[in-house]
Amino acid sequence: MKQLDSVEKAVEQFDFLDGIASSLAKAVGKAVDPRPVRNLLSGTVIGHPLHPVLTDLPIGAWTMAALLDLAGGRSSEPATDLLVIAGIATAVPTAAAGLNDWSDTEGKTQRTGIVHGLANSAALCFYLSSTIARRSGQRGLGKALGLAGFGLVTFGGYLGGHLTYADAVNVNKTADRRRPRKVDLRARRR
Repeated sequence: MKQLDSVEKAVEQFDFLDGIASSLAKAVGKAVDPRPVRNLLSGTVIGHPLHPVLTDLPIGAWTMAALLDLAGGRSSEPATDLLVIAGIATAVPTAAAGLNDWSDTEGKTQRTGIVHGLANSAALCFYLSSTIARRSGQRGLGKALGLAGFGLVTFGGYLGGHLTYADAVNVNKTADRRRPRKVDLRARRR
């Protein structure tokens, strides 16, 4: 794990990404400017951040696809293909919610977030290529592309976990605070 921590610390220092990240964050901010769009992508409607909930869908689908590619055999190929496609379909709304959350970050958190997004976007491209290869009868190439995508989504997930648990992106830091109790001023006067 120390190697991943070292990689993550290096990513935080990628200040050459700041200009690109700033421009992209502004564009995303404009795209989600209508309050209903931002509220939907933030998870306001469900009272919980949406991006972390959605990440389970593509990651789960692609994890099972990787498992079936490695150990499933010929009879599992239709299920594997369906899982890859399910991961692709659910990655799009997951990315939209993630971009919304990321657009409010800055500095090292914004740098980590852009690399997280790039890793997951590259994984999505590998899975799209995997689907094309599988459908054209190049099953071995499709599996290899899918496994490469799984490696990228695992790395992206690691960075996403860091953003959530270490940097507390989109975490309600006041959730456990209690309101001040009401004081009966009449009782104090007596």
